[in-house]
Amino acid sequence: MSKLVFVTGNANKLTEVRAILSAGNQPVEIDSKSLDIDEIQGSTEEVSRAKCKRAAELLNGPCITEDTALCFEALDGLPGPYIKYFLEKLGHDGINKMLVGFESKKAWALCTFAYCAGPTSEPILFEGRTDGTIVSARGAAKFGWDPVFEPNGTGLTYAEMASEQKNLISHRYKALEKLRVYIQSL
Repeated sequence: MSKLVFVTGNANKLTEVRAILSAGNQPVEIDSKSLDIDEIQGSTEEVSRAKCKRAAELLNGPCITEDTALCFEALDGLPGPYIKYFLEKLGHDGINKMLVGFESKKAWALCTFAYCAGPTSEPILFEGRTDGTIVSARGAAKFGWDPVFEPNGTGLTYAEMASEQKNLISHRYKALEKLRVYIQSL
């Protein structure tokens, strides 16, 4: 596969995906396309499958899509795939306030990449998970909820890490490594 189309309108995600997939002895070249796709409500898996299937139909060819969830232990996995909307309305401080009154501040970052070979194919999912804690915002607020998520054992939020460090431990990296293995087997 010479180039893989990543359906995203998020420049930060595109930069991370290109950096991660261009590394190693068999780099995967990424093109991007921004499509307006309605997201269904449901589990991370349901959202990912529907989005990738629709993207493959619109492109009439193979593509990948990505969905990221931030899941709170105290809220039984919520806000999950809806974190983007919670962050837009509440900001980093509001994300922290959601956990006021709960003992646990544990969370996990979940990334799901979906690959669809074309409009008549079913998407295949690749998940990566990083466990951590929700903390008061630290670091530059350049990329989503990175300032409030501290991966276990690091002492740093994603926002405080150099991109190279984040890209070696992140939920996105873990999902992309699974996707890379699959793509290279085609």
